[in-house]
Amino acid sequence: MTPNGAPGGRPPEPQGPVPFEFLYFSELVGRRVCAGKIKDRIGKLDDLVVSLSEQYPEAVGLYLEHGWGKPTEFVPWSRVRRIEEDAIFVEPAEGGGPYPPFVDQPAWMMLQRHLVGRTVLDTDGRRIEAVNDVHLLYSNKRLAVVHVDTSFNGFLRRWGLGRLHLLKDDFISWKYVQPLSVEDAAATDKVSLSITRRQLRELPSEDLADALEELSGQEQVALFSALDSEKAAETLVEAEPRAQRQLIAGMRQERARTVLSEMSVPQLADLFTVLPHDQVQQMIGLLPPEQAARLQAILSEREATARALLSSDFVAVTRDRTVGEVLREIRLSRRERDAISYVYVVADAEGTLAGVLDLRELVLAGDDAPVTEIMTAPVIAAEEGDLREDVEALFAKYHFRMLPVADRKDHLLGVIRYNDVMRGPDARAKD
Repeated sequence: MTPNGAPGGRPPEPQGPVPFEFLYFSELVGRRVCAGKIKDRIGKLDDLVVSLSEQYPEAVGLYLEHGWGKPTEFVPWSRVRRIEEDAIFVEPAEGGGPYPPFVDQPAWMMLQRHLVGRTVLDTDGRRIEAVNDVHLLYSNKRLAVVHVDTSFNGFLRRWGLGRLHLLKDDFISWKYVQPLSVEDAAATDKVSLSITRRQLRELPSEDLADALEELSGQEQVALFSALDSEKAAETLVEAEPRAQRQLIAGMRQERARTVLSEMSVPQLADLFTVLPHDQVQQMIGLLPPEQAARLQAILSEREATARALLSSDFVAVTRDRTVGEVLREIRLSRRERDAISYVYVVADAEGTLAGVLDLRELVLAGDDAPVTEIMTAPVIAAEEGDLREDVEALFAKYHFRMLPVADRKDHLLGVIRYNDVMRGPDARAKD
């Protein structure tokens, strides 16, 4: 793997003439800790505590656990003298006794407990990996996390089989692997890892939905809270019912309001069918009155009609327009791409449906060509009284990305999008 900005997956080189070396956390765990000479063993390293306040987390201390009911010891990093192959040498504790027990602090993380073995979304956005090891840079008496290793080699090192080194190391630079916000995750720093928020926005929503299935409830909330409202809504639509219920239950009211506002009425109807009744009523209360009324109509009827499912977000032009005029209008409108899969041509002020233009054909046509020369007519449309199963049948037969809805006089009322009514693998394939 070669993350963006990290050619070849190599860690950043330390600056200046200071001697340095790279270490693996798995090879430090279990190493004896000695206060002075090698014979003055005070324990073994059980975990390394780092601070998340820097871009590359730096070690703040050694965690020693003695078992048998004995208290832990925390050796501040300032007391560490050097790291050698057979031991880590530290200064004796003041007073000659043991070091004080470990007390967690804000923005601290323990590599063994909070990082190794945790789930991480790979930077290609297609696989879910596990952190098998941590790559550290030791320089000028400072120890910093520079990579996580998701390769099988890291797994082998954890089991003391690092000498086998069967495959190439698979490093992800730490700057691309940040813990999700503790505030977003609520009340704990023991969260899974993910790529940065910017990269989360770039992942396909179906991949994020799949990732949610692999995480615990608390980790789901952490990942979901890192998404903006639009991406959160797309991911919620793609998620399985169990995950949908968990995510809705974990959202604050204002967050739920903004996420729901990004969803169409049919998408909301599909979502609400998997929620408990009392939760549905709470969610409906967050919607604008008109949208809530339409949603109630769908939920109260066994079979929703095309009129209840339609959206008014579409592009329609009159018959006298040219291709160039239509393209300029589309560019200036800054509409969402889902609204312009097709452009509909109307014959009069009442919106009588006369033809349809596929956006791809529109782009390839000459600017001076009248829209009537390249439009397709007559137009296949759903009637306002058609049931949902009728609409699904039209989509299945013609494979349209969008379907117009007309009344008995062929007046264009709105559109229904494929992904608003077709769910499952077929809907994903259509994207």
